[in-house]
Amino acid sequence: MGHGVHSTRGTTLPFCCYSCSARSSSSVSLTHGQRPPSLGPSCVRYAVLGAGFAGLSVAWHLLKQSPKDSCIRIDIYDEVGIGGGASGVSGGLLHPYSPKAKLLWRAADCWNESLNLLSVAEAAAASAAQNPNEDDPLPIVRRRGILRPALSMKNLMMLKDNAQNCLASCRIETIDNDAAQNLLPSICVPFNTSFYMPEAVNIYPQRYLQALFLACQNLVKELYSDGFGVKELHLHKSSVHKLLDLEGEYQAVIVCLGAKADLLPELCGRLPLRTCRGVVAHLQLPDHLGEEYPSLGPSILSDAWLAVQGPRNLYLGSTWKWKSRNSSPNVCADEATEALNELLPKACAIFPALKDWSFAGARAGLRAMPPLTPHGSLPLLGCVNDIVGENRTSNYWLFGGLGSRGLLYHGWLGKLMAEAVLSCREELIPDELTSWKKRRQ
Repeated sequence: MGHGVHSTRGTTLPFCCYSCSARSSSSVSLTHGQRPPSLGPSCVRYAVLGAGFAGLSVAWHLLKQSPKDSCIRIDIYDEVGIGGGASGVSGGLLHPYSPKAKLLWRAADCWNESLNLLSVAEAAAASAAQNPNEDDPLPIVRRRGILRPALSMKNLMMLKDNAQNCLASCRIETIDNDAAQNLLPSICVPFNTSFYMPEAVNIYPQRYLQALFLACQNLVKELYSDGFGVKELHLHKSSVHKLLDLEGEYQAVIVCLGAKADLLPELCGRLPLRTCRGVVAHLQLPDHLGEEYPSLGPSILSDAWLAVQGPRNLYLGSTWKWKSRNSSPNVCADEATEALNELLPKACAIFPALKDWSFAGARAGLRAMPPLTPHGSLPLLGCVNDIVGENRTSNYWLFGGLGSRGLLYHGWLGKLMAEAVLSCREELIPDELTSWKKRRQ
């Protein structure tokens, strides 16, 4: 996600802007020294910094939960646009379990809300497909389940034990080698046991985020056409260098910048986050080879994961380079070679046919990893007015530290964040997500 926002610089992209006085779909370009136009004393303005999983979830829920007859404007800022950061590079494997097959903290809530947002995005993509001026959209999700082979006897026993406590809505089935071969011929199952999650899905992150933003636009149009108040949504492809540049312009500023939150001077060095760069490789099956990935074949979780995107396309991930500050999505040749040397042997041990696939490129993302708590590694949420500084007229909020589980956490936590922001009540957020502030003191 783009770091920062400067509300008076950069480019404002023309997205939904529906109000009583302005019915076009054009947003207002902001130039140096100008403030955004006033929408009247009763209109509430919110700034969302970041257009990844966290930012778009918050934007959707702010629109969805705000009183229908209210006047509300949401400005989303991201210098690289929708899904341009770590969210867009993620593998997209969605399930509610740890690598040990344990249910994660509040797994049912997170799983259900992620599926709800996925449905919202799919509906928006389907509506676009009915528009004769739009190209048929590519699918945003692959529903073939996820398979995790046991890699050692100890691993097998642990997974089998934990799998007994799975969610009914995302089952973990224990299957033998024959059943695994039926799902994915040529898969290697070292201990004759795999753990299959048939309801788990593989989301295509970039397409999903674009569809979720489209859903936000559609909601603005729907509320306007129904005569409910004034609703505006703007995406600014620009950068903010410090939070106080936004002071007084917004009721609330919600920071959803992932690892780049630490680049804001008000938050720099004050968040308990560790950075970790991950490289994901894109592999393709050469045209002259005919053994395509089975159309019903699941994605794979192992020491390396395979996120399948089609019969001849998949993504292989991910590396973990701790303490990196490199947020560029670009991967040089040396970094790509190093990543392949690390990941391919792990993946080929489970799916030997991968040795015939060709490298088609690599992308990287910088994760913001939260500290370990008694409940696991949980994201950081809460009001950060005390960190930004006292005597401010705007409220400042943080939604960060999603680590490698942004896809699971973003739906429910985005909903909680929107509720807290709209009501100015931090106590609506579970203590487990705000306790990091107490540890700072």
